[in-house]
Amino acid sequence: MVSKDFFLALDDLEREKRIKKSVFIEALETALVIAYKKHTGTNKAIEVKLLPERNTIKIIAYQTVVESVEDKETQISLEDARLINRKYKIGDLVSEEISSREFGRIAAQTAKQVIMQKLREVESELAYNELSQKEDELVTCVVRKIEGKNVYVEINKLEAALMPQDQAPNDKFNVGDKIKVFVKKIKPGPKGPQIIVSRTVAGFVKRLFEIEVPEIAAGLVSIKAIVREAGYRTKMAVYSEDKDIDAVGACVGNRGMRVNAIVSELGGEKIDIIHWCPDILEFIARALSPAKVVMVQVNDEEKTAKAVVMDDMLSLAIGKDGQNARLAARLTGWKIDVKPYSSLMKEEEQETVEEEETVNEPAPTQQIDTDLFDEDLGELD
Repeated sequence: MVSKDFFLALDDLEREKRIKKSVFIEALETALVIAYKKHTGTNKAIEVKLLPERNTIKIIAYQTVVESVEDKETQISLEDARLINRKYKIGDLVSEEISSREFGRIAAQTAKQVIMQKLREVESELAYNELSQKEDELVTCVVRKIEGKNVYVEINKLEAALMPQDQAPNDKFNVGDKIKVFVKKIKPGPKGPQIIVSRTVAGFVKRLFEIEVPEIAAGLVSIKAIVREAGYRTKMAVYSEDKDIDAVGACVGNRGMRVNAIVSELGGEKIDIIHWCPDILEFIARALSPAKVVMVQVNDEEKTAKAVVMDDMLSLAIGKDGQNARLAARLTGWKIDVKPYSSLMKEEEQETVEEEETVNEPAPTQQIDTDLFDEDLGELD
């Protein structure tokens, strides 16, 4: 163990793994103290020193100078200490270098274990520090194995699990595939960083647009809101303060090239891109795209809205299983009730009839209980 090659190996680790040699040496010194005490059965105060400049290792035992010795392994009397050096006084530490050839084999085994463990720890810490900056970001990774419905991918030499709930219905994977995932969360764990990735969150689509659309990356177009039901439909509201920039057109691209590239990545998922508008009436109408809205009525206190569409647009506005209306509500933050135009007309006709009936209704007559008068008159008599 105590050889030039050993210390050269530490130098190689420092260069290749970007881990300082001092980190290994500190961990080794602590571990070798424990290993020596276990091997020899001693309770002495031991210090192990690795000396790279001399390619050697030193084991030093310490005893405290006391008046009355109670523990011979850790204490030495003042009289005995002064036989070694007359300058010693109470409380001083007397050091003694221990030569142990037998300990060489134990030290070599301990060194190997400590270096491998420390290497894993430090690599894990470096990977965590590097990956923590990628939280809420899109990364490209490789599919390493598939077990049932769970897909395991490799990110920076670390394994991350893409669970079934984080896979879109249209996703199909094979071992060796390079895929994009959204890093939802990274947290330290006992066996290294735990990486939670997804392909179903709205942030996944948002990052795809940031990569595909230069105007978004440059900050000329902003994504004001985005909601998604993975595998089926995404709704996104975009805006640009520059009146010369068509925010929706920038996201769609020439002949739909930009949005089509993203739709392809999402396995054919529909994407509705609308202009964001500060006017909530207009914004709600646009959010129900691709249906055309005739009228919107809102209740500001309850944040509810009634959107009226032509009868032939009703199914389009609501969407399959209410999906379009549901996404529009999430996009705007308002509860939206979609009504057909014919229903509005019937409601207005009914209200008109009720008003007319109220106007033409005869004045109510007051009925007088004559018995009361009779009783009162009777009392007067």
